[in-house]
Amino acid sequence: MKLLENSATPSAMRVAIFLKELGIEVEREQVDTRAAENRTEAFLEKAPNGLIPVLELDDGTHICESVAICRYFDASNENDKALFGRTPLEQARVEMWHRIVELQGVVPAFQAFRNLTGFFSDRENCVKAWGEESRERLANFLPVVDKHLGKHEWMAGDHFTIVDITLWVLCGFLGRLDLAVDESLPNLQRWHQQMSQRPSVQ
Repeated sequence: MKLLENSATPSAMRVAIFLKELGIEVEREQVDTRAAENRTEAFLEKAPNGLIPVLELDDGTHICESVAICRYFDASNENDKALFGRTPLEQARVEMWHRIVELQGVVPAFQAFRNLTGFFSDRENCVKAWGEESRERLANFLPVVDKHLGKHEWMAGDHFTIVDITLWVLCGFLGRLDLAVDESLPNLQRWHQQMSQRPSVQ
């Protein structure tokens, strides 16, 4: 099997960190998204969403969407990490907070970047006002995360999960939008320092 990816992108980073947490090595093939290689007919046959990363299995099956790829590796490799939770309640909390971080954090971050920078203006309409609104929504979301981390060691509770991986990747993207994990977010800063010690993100 192999991963079709662009290793510099947030989605690829999320899968890479997840695999490191599980101790799994996978062959990788780089896709030049700037040159729109992910928009070719051949690529779209593998990934109908036209996005990376894509996991290509030995039997020719393809799995796109980074969280789906992570779920595949988690389910197909016996481990005790519980990155999607152990009990039904833990699994529900992981799903809940993962959705919150993605929809209120990651999606606005990507929308802000794409619409403010015009990075993909050759293939999509960029609306500066929407970029500014998305950046503001992201800025307003960070205190929500900070408040939550004032009550919990990790995003989904008392142990590290995929939600923390996604939040780490989001935090790494903030600088592109002139946002930062600073002193105004002390609990997020504490979490960020704790995250930075994990071998999987170094």
